[in-house]
Amino acid sequence: MEKNEENLQENTEKQVAVESVSVVDMAPDSGDKKSAPADESNGTDDKLIGELQDKIADLTDKYMRTAAELENTRRRAARDTESAARACGMGIAKKFLPVMDALTEALKQSPDDPGIKSLAMALESAFAQIGIVKIESVGETLNPQFHNAISVVPADDAHAPNTIVQEMQVGYMYGDTILRPAMVVVSK
Repeated sequence: MEKNEENLQENTEKQVAVESVSVVDMAPDSGDKKSAPADESNGTDDKLIGELQDKIADLTDKYMRTAAELENTRRRAARDTESAARACGMGIAKKFLPVMDALTEALKQSPDDPGIKSLAMALESAFAQIGIVKIESVGETLNPQFHNAISVVPADDAHAPNTIVQEMQVGYMYGDTILRPAMVVVSK
């Protein structure tokens, strides 16, 4: 794109140079020749100046429109690139969610295993650096945007209605986008 902009600018400069040569060629001679009467000379000069000013205005307008179009293309390309990178990142993140689920289950089975703890902490750290965060669930009020209620239990003194009492599967967000809603049990 920069090359196109440079070519456009170079072509515009060449066109302006050609037009200025044309203006010199069209200008009345101020040499030894007898000049036209003042009335004819001023009318021709004014007409020539008006035509040249119109041409300059037209070229300036074309240049400004081309520059604006180029800037819009740059912005659109940057936005598309960012969107593609975000979609790619989300796709990769979704592939790692089952790995995190497996590590969570392994920790439930062997809570004292230092290898599993270390691996789970490393993956959680990587998630945090990328921008993947867990959706808080237990004790929260059911929000269909973040939670998927898969079961309902009767409300008791400890839990108010529509409160999440158990999390069956952790939900995750990537920035402000939900990668996966949390699967929860809700009190009724």
